[in-house]
Amino acid sequence: MTVNKQTNKFLWFKVCCLTIALFLLSSCTHPTPAKEFAPEVEIVQKALAVRWQQTEQNLAQQLNASLPEIEISKIQVQKTKPLFIDKLPTYHLEGKYNLRLKFPHRQVKQVNNSFDIYLQRQEEDNTWRLLERDRTKSTWTSYLIK
Repeated sequence: MTVNKQTNKFLWFKVCCLTIALFLLSSCTHPTPAKEFAPEVEIVQKALAVRWQQTEQNLAQQLNASLPEIEISKIQVQKTKPLFIDKLPTYHLEGKYNLRLKFPHRQVKQVNNSFDIYLQRQEEDNTWRLLERDRTKSTWTSYLIK
């Protein structure tokens, strides 16, 4: 009878330790958005165009020049990292793309440009925003992707 009580106490102790360990492990993991809901290539293309247009507008204003037409192609997403920013599903994407700038009298083509962007799905499922981190203020600026 004594052996049986000791065995029961030992089993009870093991079950308690295992339960505590599982609780601690599960509380340490952070939920992430599903990769299946990551943005499609079309959204990535639009986000890259938004980023280029912002850069081009700033440069064109400084140089008092017209904006070239841009064409983004051959987008290859090489890394996708899902995370939450402000409780909304966000995807950190890295990859390569080709760019063609069409000026009035010539064209410039760049191949294998790298990108590193954050795209956030809004509560309205079909809406995405490009996020850019302001390193000086530790905040994010967002741009609607149309």
